[in-house]
Amino acid sequence: MHEMGIACEVLAAVRSEAKRHPGKAPRKIGLRIGELAAVDPDALRFCFEAITRDTDMESLELEIEICPFRFRCLACGHEFVVQNYDSQCPQCADMKTECIGGQELDLAYLEVEDHEPSAVGTKSTQ
Repeated sequence: MHEMGIACEVLAAVRSEAKRHPGKAPRKIGLRIGELAAVDPDALRFCFEAITRDTDMESLELEIEICPFRFRCLACGHEFVVQNYDSQCPQCADMKTECIGGQELDLAYLEVEDHEPSAVGTKSTQ
């Protein structure tokens, strides 16, 4: 299951970025996964939860966006979602098209939250 390897790489990227921003806690990570990327989103989510359970990253939320299989016509420039692997342009019927989406596996964003010192046990000096 290569989803475990992907989950480990995502977590490593989060930890690396967190080191660059001391005092901030990672809260949510967003991934873009293309329909043709051969990644099972449910398996990836399961693996991610398994490797973050009982760690400092347990509360890190994983958000996955599935990107459709898209092509662009080289003749007319029309962009379209491919249906049934038919890459013919639906606008001009030309067969000269190129893939522009659907194979992504991208780290889209990382949301962080500032750690604030606890006010518990502090005295006010007035």
